[in-house]
Amino acid sequence: MDELITYGPQLLEGFLENIKLSLVAGVFALIVGTLLVAMRVSPTPVLRAAGTVYVNVVRNTPLTLVLAFSALGLSDTLGLVFSGVPRTNSFWIVSLGLGAYTAAFVCEALRSGINTVPTGQAEAARAIGLTFFQTLTLIILPQAFRAVVAPLGSVFIAMIKNTTVATAGGLLTESAANMKEIFDTTGASIPIFLGIVAGFMILTMPIGFFTGWLSQRLAVVR
Repeated sequence: MDELITYGPQLLEGFLENIKLSLVAGVFALIVGTLLVAMRVSPTPVLRAAGTVYVNVVRNTPLTLVLAFSALGLSDTLGLVFSGVPRTNSFWIVSLGLGAYTAAFVCEALRSGINTVPTGQAEAARAIGLTFFQTLTLIILPQAFRAVVAPLGSVFIAMIKNTTVATAGGLLTESAANMKEIFDTTGASIPIFLGIVAGFMILTMPIGFFTGWLSQRLAVVR
Protein backbone atom coordinates (compact mmCIF):
# COMPACT_ATOMS: atom_id res chain seq x y z
CA MET A 1 0.00 0.00 0.00
CA ASP A 2 2.90 2.36 0.64
CA GLU A 3 3.99 1.96 -2.98
CA LEU A 4 0.52 2.93 -4.17
CA ILE A 5 0.59 6.08 -2.05
CA THR A 6 4.11 6.94 -3.17
CA TYR A 7 3.56 6.40 -6.87
CA GLY A 8 -0.10 7.41 -6.94
CA PRO A 9 0.50 10.84 -8.54
CA GLN A 10 2.58 9.24 -11.29
CA LEU A 11 -0.16 6.69 -12.01
CA LEU A 12 -2.79 9.43 -11.96
CA GLU A 13 -0.79 11.38 -14.54
CA GLY A 14 -0.75 8.30 -16.74
CA PHE A 15 -4.51 7.81 -16.44
CA LEU A 16 -5.17 11.46 -17.28
CA GLU A 17 -3.12 10.92 -20.43
CA ASN A 18 -5.21 7.82 -21.18
CA ILE A 19 -8.42 9.80 -20.75
CA LYS A 20 -7.26 12.59 -23.08
CA LEU A 21 -6.10 10.05 -25.64
CA SER A 22 -9.41 8.18 -25.43
CA LEU A 23 -11.48 11.34 -25.91
CA VAL A 24 -9.54 12.56 -28.94
CA ALA A 25 -9.30 9.13 -30.59
CA GLY A 26 -12.96 8.40 -29.81
CA VAL A 27 -14.24 11.53 -31.54
CA PHE A 28 -11.99 10.85 -34.54
CA ALA A 29 -13.11 7.20 -34.70
CA LEU A 30 -16.78 8.16 -34.58
CA ILE A 31 -16.41 10.64 -37.44
CA VAL A 32 -14.29 8.37 -39.63
CA GLY A 33 -16.40 5.31 -38.80
CA THR A 34 -19.56 7.13 -39.89
CA LEU A 35 -17.89 8.12 -43.18
CA LEU A 36 -16.74 4.54 -43.69
CA VAL A 37 -20.20 3.09 -43.17
CA ALA A 38 -21.59 5.63 -45.66
CA MET A 39 -19.01 4.35 -48.15
CA ARG A 40 -19.86 0.71 -47.44
CA VAL A 41 -23.58 1.20 -48.16
CA SER A 42 -23.01 3.67 -50.99
CA PRO A 43 -24.49 2.89 -54.43
CA THR A 44 -21.09 3.73 -55.93
CA PRO A 45 -19.03 0.53 -56.40
CA VAL A 46 -15.67 2.29 -56.00
CA LEU A 47 -16.66 3.76 -52.61
CA ARG A 48 -18.06 0.41 -51.44
CA ALA A 49 -14.85 -1.36 -52.43
CA ALA A 50 -12.63 1.25 -50.77
CA GLY A 51 -14.62 1.10 -47.54
CA THR A 52 -14.59 -2.70 -47.52
CA VAL A 53 -10.84 -2.90 -48.12
CA TYR A 54 -10.10 -0.37 -45.38
CA VAL A 55 -12.26 -2.10 -42.79
CA ASN A 56 -11.04 -5.61 -43.56
CA VAL A 57 -7.37 -4.62 -43.62
CA VAL A 58 -7.43 -2.51 -40.45
CA ARG A 59 -9.57 -4.94 -38.44
CA ASN A 60 -7.14 -7.77 -39.17
CA THR A 61 -4.00 -5.76 -38.43
CA PRO A 62 -2.59 -5.70 -34.87
CA LEU A 63 -2.97 -2.32 -33.22
CA THR A 64 0.73 -2.17 -32.39
CA LEU A 65 1.53 -2.30 -36.12
CA VAL A 66 -0.99 0.46 -36.86
CA LEU A 67 0.56 2.70 -34.20
CA ALA A 68 4.08 1.85 -35.33
CA PHE A 69 3.11 2.76 -38.90
CA SER A 70 1.63 6.03 -37.64
CA ALA A 71 4.87 6.90 -35.86
CA LEU A 72 7.38 5.62 -38.41
CA GLY A 73 5.45 6.01 -41.65
CA LEU A 74 3.41 9.17 -41.15
CA SER A 75 5.68 11.05 -38.78
CA ASP A 76 9.24 9.98 -39.60
CA THR A 77 8.93 9.13 -43.30
CA LEU A 78 6.19 11.45 -44.56
CA GLY A 79 7.07 14.22 -42.13
CA LEU A 80 3.59 14.67 -40.66
CA VAL A 81 4.12 16.97 -37.67
CA PHE A 82 1.38 18.35 -35.45
CA SER A 83 3.64 20.15 -33.00
CA GLY A 84 7.27 21.01 -32.48
CA VAL A 85 7.03 19.56 -28.98
CA PRO A 86 7.87 15.82 -29.24
CA ARG A 87 5.46 14.79 -26.48
CA THR A 88 2.55 16.72 -28.02
CA ASN A 89 3.37 15.47 -31.51
CA SER A 90 3.48 11.86 -30.26
CA PHE A 91 0.11 12.35 -28.59
CA TRP A 92 -1.57 13.45 -31.83
CA ILE A 93 0.15 10.79 -33.91
CA VAL A 94 -1.04 8.07 -31.53
CA SER A 95 -4.53 9.60 -31.41
CA LEU A 96 -4.64 9.45 -35.20
CA GLY A 97 -3.53 5.82 -35.31
CA LEU A 98 -5.82 4.67 -32.51
CA GLY A 99 -8.78 6.56 -33.96
CA ALA A 100 -8.18 5.15 -37.46
CA TYR A 101 -8.00 1.63 -35.99
CA THR A 102 -11.15 2.01 -33.89
CA ALA A 103 -13.05 3.58 -36.80
CA ALA A 104 -13.13 0.20 -38.55
CA PHE A 105 -14.99 -1.32 -35.59
CA VAL A 106 -17.30 1.70 -35.32
CA CYS A 107 -18.13 1.22 -39.00
CA GLU A 108 -19.07 -2.42 -38.54
CA ALA A 109 -21.20 -1.63 -35.49
CA LEU A 110 -23.06 1.05 -37.43
CA ARG A 111 -23.48 -1.24 -40.43
CA SER A 112 -25.16 -3.80 -38.20
CA GLY A 113 -27.47 -1.01 -37.02
CA ILE A 114 -28.28 -0.04 -40.60
CA ASN A 115 -29.30 -3.64 -41.25
CA THR A 116 -31.99 -3.31 -38.55
CA VAL A 117 -33.71 -0.46 -40.42
CA PRO A 118 -36.55 -1.80 -42.61
CA THR A 119 -35.70 -1.53 -46.30
CA GLY A 120 -39.14 -0.09 -46.94
CA GLN A 121 -38.10 3.16 -45.29
CA ALA A 122 -35.25 3.69 -47.74
CA GLU A 123 -37.54 2.82 -50.64
CA ALA A 124 -40.14 5.29 -49.40
CA ALA A 125 -37.46 7.98 -49.09
CA ARG A 126 -36.36 7.41 -52.68
CA ALA A 127 -39.99 7.45 -53.81
CA ILE A 128 -40.49 10.98 -52.46
CA GLY A 129 -37.32 12.18 -54.17
CA LEU A 130 -34.70 12.12 -51.41
CA THR A 131 -31.11 11.58 -52.50
CA PHE A 132 -28.92 8.83 -51.09
CA PHE A 133 -27.15 11.33 -48.81
CA GLN A 134 -30.45 12.72 -47.53
CA THR A 135 -31.87 9.25 -46.96
CA LEU A 136 -28.76 8.16 -45.09
CA THR A 137 -28.42 11.21 -42.84
CA LEU A 138 -32.10 11.94 -42.17
CA ILE A 139 -33.61 8.46 -41.97
CA ILE A 140 -31.12 5.58 -41.85
CA LEU A 141 -28.25 6.73 -39.62
CA PRO A 142 -30.38 8.21 -36.80
CA GLN A 143 -32.13 4.86 -36.41
CA ALA A 144 -28.86 2.95 -36.79
CA PHE A 145 -27.22 4.92 -33.98
CA ARG A 146 -30.18 4.20 -31.71
CA ALA A 147 -29.89 0.48 -32.43
CA VAL A 148 -26.16 0.18 -31.70
CA VAL A 149 -25.64 2.32 -28.59
CA ALA A 150 -24.57 -0.71 -26.53
CA PRO A 151 -22.24 -2.16 -29.21
CA LEU A 152 -20.64 1.25 -29.69
CA GLY A 153 -20.11 1.41 -25.94
CA SER A 154 -18.26 -1.91 -26.12
CA VAL A 155 -16.11 -0.58 -28.97
CA PHE A 156 -15.11 2.48 -26.97
CA ILE A 157 -14.41 0.40 -23.86
CA ALA A 158 -12.05 -1.72 -25.95
CA MET A 159 -10.47 1.46 -27.29
CA ILE A 160 -9.81 2.76 -23.76
CA LYS A 161 -8.05 -0.49 -22.90
CA ASN A 162 -6.12 -0.27 -26.17
CA THR A 163 -4.55 2.99 -25.02
CA THR A 164 -2.18 0.83 -22.97
CA VAL A 165 -0.27 -0.01 -26.15
CA ALA A 166 0.24 3.64 -27.04
CA THR A 167 3.97 3.22 -26.44
CA ALA A 168 4.15 1.59 -29.89
CA GLY A 169 3.49 5.03 -31.31
CA GLY A 170 6.10 6.73 -29.16
CA LEU A 171 3.77 8.07 -26.45
CA LEU A 172 5.53 7.19 -23.20
CA THR A 173 3.56 9.20 -20.66
CA GLU A 174 0.62 6.86 -20.13
CA SER A 175 -0.43 4.32 -17.54
CA ALA A 176 1.18 1.21 -19.06
CA ALA A 177 4.58 2.87 -19.38
CA ASN A 178 4.30 4.30 -15.88
CA MET A 179 3.36 0.89 -14.51
CA LYS A 180 6.39 -0.71 -16.21
CA GLU A 181 8.68 1.98 -14.82
CA ILE A 182 7.29 1.54 -11.32
CA PHE A 183 7.61 -2.24 -11.54
CA ASP A 184 11.21 -1.89 -12.69
CA THR A 185 11.88 0.34 -9.69
CA THR A 186 9.98 -1.47 -6.94
CA GLY A 187 9.66 -5.01 -8.30
CA ALA A 188 6.37 -6.88 -8.51
CA SER A 189 3.91 -4.85 -6.45
CA ILE A 190 0.39 -6.20 -5.98
CA PRO A 191 -1.00 -2.84 -4.71
CA ILE A 192 0.32 -1.06 -7.82
CA PHE A 193 -1.13 -3.75 -10.08
CA LEU A 194 -4.50 -3.62 -8.32
CA GLY A 195 -4.44 0.17 -8.54
CA ILE A 196 -4.01 -0.06 -12.32
CA VAL A 197 -6.88 -2.55 -12.55
CA ALA A 198 -9.13 -0.36 -10.38
CA GLY A 199 -8.28 2.68 -12.50
CA PHE A 200 -9.37 1.02 -15.73
CA MET A 201 -12.52 -0.31 -14.08
CA ILE A 202 -13.38 3.22 -12.99
CA LEU A 203 -12.91 4.38 -16.59
CA THR A 204 -14.77 1.60 -18.37
CA MET A 205 -17.57 0.34 -16.11
CA PRO A 206 -19.59 3.60 -16.12
CA ILE A 207 -19.50 3.56 -19.93
CA GLY A 208 -20.90 0.04 -19.98
CA PHE A 209 -23.69 0.86 -17.52
CA PHE A 210 -24.56 4.14 -19.25
CA THR A 211 -24.67 2.74 -22.78
CA GLY A 212 -26.72 -0.24 -21.58
CA TRP A 213 -29.23 2.09 -19.94
CA LEU A 214 -29.28 4.42 -22.92
CA SER A 215 -29.84 1.60 -25.38
CA GLN A 216 -32.93 0.54 -23.45
CA ARG A 217 -34.24 4.09 -23.37
CA LEU A 218 -33.70 4.55 -27.11
CA ALA A 219 -34.84 1.10 -28.20
CA VAL A 220 -37.38 1.13 -31.00
CA VAL A 221 -40.28 -1.30 -30.64
CA ARG A 222 -40.90 -2.95 -33.99
